Amino acid sequence: VTLYGVFTNHSCMGVATRCLLLELLDVSVSELLQGHSMWLVQHCARDILEALAFLHREGYVHADLKPRNILWSADDECFKLIDFGLSFKEGNQDVKYIQTDGYRAPEAELQNSLAQAGVEVEGDSGCTAAVDLWSLGIILLEMFSGIKLKDTLRSQEWKDNSAAIIDHIFASNSLVCPAIPVYHLRDLIKSMLLNNPKQRCTAETALLSPFFSIPFAPHIEDLVLLPSPVLRLLNLIDDSHLHNEDEYEDILEDMKEECQKYGSVVSLLIPKENPGKGQVFVEYANSSDSKEAQRLLTGRTFDGKFVVATFYPLSAYKRGYLYQTVQ
Repeated sequence: VTLYGVFTNHSCMGVATRCLLLELLDVSVSELLQGHSMWLVQHCARDILEALAFLHREGYVHADLKPRNILWSADDECFKLIDFGLSFKEGNQDVKYIQTDGYRAPEAELQNSLAQAGVEVEGDSGCTAAVDLWSLGIILLEMFSGIKLKDTLRSQEWKDNSAAIIDHIFASNSLVCPAIPVYHLRDLIKSMLLNNPKQRCTAETALLSPFFSIPFAPHIEDLVLLPSPVLRLLNLIDDSHLHNEDEYEDILEDMKEECQKYGSVVSLLIPKENPGKGQVFVEYANSSDSKEAQRLLTGRTFDGKFVVATFYPLSAYKRGYLYQTVQ
């Protein structure tokens, strides 16, 4: 997350509060936990691993990865990491209790218990960057399965054989996903969830997983949930409108005029052939305008048809790549 500045707020009672001014982000992964497309899991995994690789190279441990601390940036089209309140320099841990229950690595669980009992932890024996990989492994497993794993992680079965539980989760969900990408994701998550922190993969090695070399298409639900400056309007244009040049130009003008009511339109595209045939792509100057347009256009009727408005990845739109989205 981008830090724009720091300032001190003085209340009328004379209390001074230090404030951080951060960029405004959109939905968090906690709002998206419902069993995700591989496109979304891959997108989140890559973005957060890149963030962790940077942090860990600089010697810092985030120490509080959880779904609420991963947010979508509509303007940068990526997931970002927030909340560094428990972060510390590796080898110089200055916070006793780290990580949130349900995403806490085994070594952090032990350290927190020792701290609670008043036992001092030596500097070299403190937690390392490996705790972040554990947390991300749990998050990705929850994203893939659509279930919260807090109770599972407390079970004796998990402590005895976590690998078997991971295998079971993937076997239960593999029917709706292609087998090879599922196996790559499973193996990536397993490498993050090894009990011995020294055996866990690093963020940099995780980014080399073959899981990231496989192209996926987003589900339509993904494009509804993740804001971007581009809107895609469905259920509007008949084939007959596309092959009459005069009608086609009139529709372009009408759509542009309508869409400009909600914000500044940079470009508008209605493909005449597949992929994207008959869909309306509207690029706004910023994601705030496109979010307002999506809110106001969804459910509207044009020529007796209900409008379906989803967002669309700006990067794909800019390079002329129109997904055949999975319904």
